[in-house]
Amino acid sequence: MLNYIDMGSKPTFQYERELMKQGFRTIVGVDEAGTGALAGPVVAGAVVLPIDSRLGQINDSKQLIPALRAGMYELILERATTWAVGSVSVEEIAVLGLRPANLLAMHRAVEQIQFADYALVDAWTITNLTIPQHGIIRGDQLVKSIAAASIIAKVTRDRLMTELSSQYPEYGFDIHKGYATLLHRNAIKKYGPCPIHRLSYKTFS
Repeated sequence: MLNYIDMGSKPTFQYERELMKQGFRTIVGVDEAGTGALAGPVVAGAVVLPIDSRLGQINDSKQLIPALRAGMYELILERATTWAVGSVSVEEIAVLGLRPANLLAMHRAVEQIQFADYALVDAWTITNLTIPQHGIIRGDQLVKSIAAASIIAKVTRDRLMTELSSQYPEYGFDIHKGYATLLHRNAIKKYGPCPIHRLSYKTFS
């Protein structure tokens, strides 16, 4: 059982170390990106980091400027024991609803991690996960493996939205990544929604 919460201003390996003392070996951090967007998929990252990884600048992806986030992404890929990405499409979000879609994206990411025996999850607990897990409020700011997962999810999704911008250039997805900025809302008013917009949102009613 993990009873502590605040470990300082930067993520640490304290949770992972405590779990390793309990006998767990493949501890995966999990986080998602795209929950609050008006367009595009939800994307989740799952990362297993060696606890001797030198990742001093790692933090919640939202706390990093894009250039640093991109650099940390490459560093995580280089140093992670293993990592994976799971996503849920706009069509699936429409059927499932947003929260189940988030959980499904995280489940899809975790299930790709071979021999995972414990999951540290940002804020949530994942439905139907077959291994023990612990949802940690502000986990992306406290736990290094979750922070790494947040970066993997964010960079992966941002790059996907930039690619989709070439198909739908009038919306500026390369700028706002599908979030509800004034630029995006004005584009929706002018052009209406496109196929990658989440049509169930009140924005489009």
